[in-house]
Formats: sequence, structure tokens, C-alpha cells
Amino acid sequence: MQYRMRTHPLSQEQIEKLLKESQAGTLATINTDGTPYITPIHFVYEKNHIYMHGLPAGQKISNIKNNPAVCFNIYHMDCLLFDKEEKPCDTNTKYQSVTIQGTISILEDIEIKKTVLKKIVAKYSPQLSDKELPGNMVKGTAVLELEISAITGKYYE
Repeated sequence: MQYRMRTHPLSQEQIEKLLKESQAGTLATINTDGTPYITPIHFVYEKNHIYMHGLPAGQKISNIKNNPAVCFNIYHMDCLLFDKEEKPCDTNTKYQSVTIQGTISILEDIEIKKTVLKKIVAKYSPQLSDKELPGNMVKGTAVLELEISAITGKYYE
């Protein structure tokens, strides 16, 4: 385990707070040639799962269909911490981050998709959360569910 993970771990409560408050994360999938593919993404965290949405086709979806193992990360940088003696190599960062490993699936059930999409609308555009979601949009949107198998959080200040 890396040094900072041992000395600066986030508590479960801090991890959940960061997951609920963060506006964007990065989803890493695996291309068929074994190379990583990273996608910035909006998400909601609910009951030990990460939910996200997007187009029903593309590199991310192809990768998930081929290999559901993924990694997801969120990172919040507060500020740079400059060394008082102005040593450039001693500049640091005040931050919090969460890294998740798990498996991801593409949800098919229309009612579950609608429920997840309503949670996404409530998080990112709460002023529209009372609006009905058009059935064709729900049907035509890929909704992904990441089941968390490992989660770590760390900070530095």
C-alpha cells in the first residue's frame, strides 16, 4: 500500500460525502487491445453503486460489453501548498480523492433506467426534477450501474 494511503485515508463517511458532492468522475474501461480508455462522466452514488448515463453506442459501451471490469475515480483539489523556503520539489497539493474498482453493467429495465435518470436530473438540474422524462429518451439512453468491489479514499492537507 502506498505511503499516503496508509497515513491519510478518508473515512467511509468522508468517502460517501465526496461521492455525493462531486460533480464529475473519470471512468476507466479496457480496450480490446488491453489499453486503458478513460471517459469523464457525470454520475450519482446510491447504495454502494455508481450510476451514469450516456449514448447507447461508442467506445465506452463497446469496452464494457467486452470486459465489465472498470475503475472509477473522483478527485477534488483544494489548492497548492507551496513550500515556505520556496523549494519547487516540496510543493504539494491539498486534495481528496476516491478510487473505485468494480464491474459495470448496462441496465435494460425501463423503470430502473427512469429512476436512475431522475436521480441524475435531480443532482445536475434540480429545477427540472418535476418534469416527466420522455419515454423515447429513457429507452434510447444507456444507463450504467457500477457495482463496487473495492473503494479507497485519501487526502492530503
